[in-house]
Amino acid sequence: MLAGNIEGVQVTPLKQIGVEGGDVYHAMKKSDAGFEDFGEAYFSFVEPQAIKAWKQHTKMTVNLVVPVGAVQIVVVDQREESPTCGQFQEVTLSPKHYARITIPPMLWFGFKGVSEKTSLILNIANVEHCPDEVENIDIDSIQFDWKNKS
Repeated sequence: MLAGNIEGVQVTPLKQIGVEGGDVYHAMKKSDAGFEDFGEAYFSFVEPQAIKAWKQHTKMTVNLVVPVGAVQIVVVDQREESPTCGQFQEVTLSPKHYARITIPPMLWFGFKGVSEKTSLILNIANVEHCPDEVENIDIDSIQFDWKNKS
């Protein structure tokens, strides 16, 4: 489910391949839209109803995939020069709605676990994590009603 379209954000449907003994879930190929370079890949767990917000990278492009559970991802554009400045984009990723969201640098984002079980996010980033290129702010710093979201 997609609400709004922020400049530079891409939501790419992904393939799930049914295989006897356990399915295969595609994440990213270097020929895919959104792939810039490989810096690192890491997993993040999100507990049910837990909210992890807000984060902004200055150099990193993140590519988020949710192969387990369900996660609502919210992106906020506060780039003054952007035609979508002030807009929010929401997407819920899960095996049922299997896709990859690509979030370029300088956008704020956060996410909420919306599954009854722990969810798993894979981030395929174009640069290695560096604490100097990421900023975190308090959840109340950006006005968004997480409570009324599933």
